[in-house]
Amino acid sequence: MEFDLSWILLGLPLAFILGWVASRMDLRQLRLENRQTPKAYFKGLNHLLNEQQDQAIDAFIEAVQHDPDTSELHFALGNLFRRRGEYERAVRVHQHLLSRGDLSQADHDRAQHALALDYLKAGLLDRAEDALTKLEGTAHQAQAHLALLSIYERSRDWAKASVIAKKLGNSGQGSFQGRLAHYLCEEAESLDVTQHAAQVIVLLKQATDAAPQNARARIALAKAFEQTDRASEAYATLDNLAEQVPSSLPLVAPKLAALAQTLNCMPKALALLETSYTKTASLDVLNAIVTLRRAQGETNTGGLFAKHLEREPSLVAATQWIANEKFEHEEFHPQVQRALERAAKPLQRYRCAACGFEATQHFWQCPGCQAWDSYPARRVEEL
Repeated sequence: MEFDLSWILLGLPLAFILGWVASRMDLRQLRLENRQTPKAYFKGLNHLLNEQQDQAIDAFIEAVQHDPDTSELHFALGNLFRRRGEYERAVRVHQHLLSRGDLSQADHDRAQHALALDYLKAGLLDRAEDALTKLEGTAHQAQAHLALLSIYERSRDWAKASVIAKKLGNSGQGSFQGRLAHYLCEEAESLDVTQHAAQVIVLLKQATDAAPQNARARIALAKAFEQTDRASEAYATLDNLAEQVPSSLPLVAPKLAALAQTLNCMPKALALLETSYTKTASLDVLNAIVTLRRAQGETNTGGLFAKHLEREPSLVAATQWIANEKFEHEEFHPQVQRALERAAKPLQRYRCAACGFEATQHFWQCPGCQAWDSYPARRVEEL
């Protein structure tokens, strides 16, 4: 059979024409796409960089309409809605992503996490909790656990918070033992110690074991012992606290002095308090020392405040010194005393080291910024 070269000569121009037509169609399609989605996308990005969120949203909506299958545009749009506070629209965007069957597992998990953040920002804690629990075992698990921890703290569900704190600690996300101790203490405080004494003490001992340097656990345990008529164990717990966490002694000095009087072990307690005061001149510790010395029969204790003034300039100490001394023009003493007490009152507060919130009582969790262990044991004047 002979091969006819004429067919090749006829086919080459035809192939060239077909290739040229195909290339022109591809170029037209590329130009069309460049005029539609990318233009709207980059327009939205430009608005976003210029902090023009309204215009950015409009541009991204236009881009999504041209290319409804692009998941990244949906994520960008949903995040913008959340930042704008339009949580319902953000939820609809992320729910639409979750309903798509062609979404990869990674994008599905990402959409689930974004939906949980939408609910969390909107204050729908029950829905946020449900969405976050579905992220167990995914790449977003650590972030989900942190968000769940925040939810359980806000809702004061301390049992669940303890479980999540343990998971975070076991997953290598840092040490959560201090928080775990606080959660156990909160759980113990929610129980009536007169009816659930054994359970309260077990929880507080678990807190002490979880965080040996957590002062709150030992202070609460001493209080539980005292409320159940176990004064000697309460004193031993506070004595152990002074050894383990000496910086916390100002918080318990008055209680330590009172228990020492009850148990008739004042010399031992006095030695402990004086040793602590020698290292750190705390007025709360000094007041406990004065209490014990007076209980032992000493009457001239005003000089202790004068010595404190030599060591630390303190308006509060000056007020207490004047209250314990006699001066000329005694008729003006009450007026001077009231004036000094009024001036010294703000100096006797505790101040959060994280946000500066001041309070007349010591808090383990700041009411202002919700930070844990942010209040020093010493008062404002002594900082």
